[in-house]
Amino acid sequence: MPLYKTIRVNDFTKVFVWKIEESLEDLTVGIELTKLSKKRLETMKSVLHQQGFMSIRQLLKQAGYEDADVYYDAFGKPHLKDKNYLSITHSFTFTAIIISEKKPVGIDVEKQRDKIVKIAHKFTPIEEYNTIANHDALVSKLTIVWGAKESLYKIYGKKKLQFIHHIYIEDFSFIDTKTTGVIKYQGHVSSHSIHFLEFEGFTCVYAL
Repeated sequence: MPLYKTIRVNDFTKVFVWKIEESLEDLTVGIELTKLSKKRLETMKSVLHQQGFMSIRQLLKQAGYEDADVYYDAFGKPHLKDKNYLSITHSFTFTAIIISEKKPVGIDVEKQRDKIVKIAHKFTPIEEYNTIANHDALVSKLTIVWGAKESLYKIYGKKKLQFIHHIYIEDFSFIDTKTTGVIKYQGHVSSHSIHFLEFEGFTCVYAL
């Protein structure tokens, strides 16, 4: 089973990353789904989405949880019954989860793709990136910014947040592998630490 990476963020927070290489049948081994999860799995038309769903259950197992330990609120945000904080993500052949015993967390994995340059103006002030002449570096940085905002969106856990108006990411260098993000929405202001890493053409960002 390809548990791709485990990151010990601190004494009470861990990240687990899975690379999907198995068949759907293999990913079901050792996993018992609730009736609701079985129904969700059956409605997924893409085999890759089904594999992503099951690989996340494998990651939960790695962290000591079962499918029955997870429930979703009215906004679709996942929670753990033991009150620990959980966030999950899936992009093509990679899935990941982050679990914290003490603080709200969010995680996002994204495939690095050229199209992010075309949509960047929708989620960040694109003029701030005019000094980046290298196209690959621009794609990399924009993907990190998107992942950071997605992670903060998941922490907030409610609809109506707009990436470009309500979530701010402090500028960063690739060497630092971390930055800061702020959510400002209807009187709510919160600051969060953000960490990022890249592997095999993918970007993983997680926020605390």
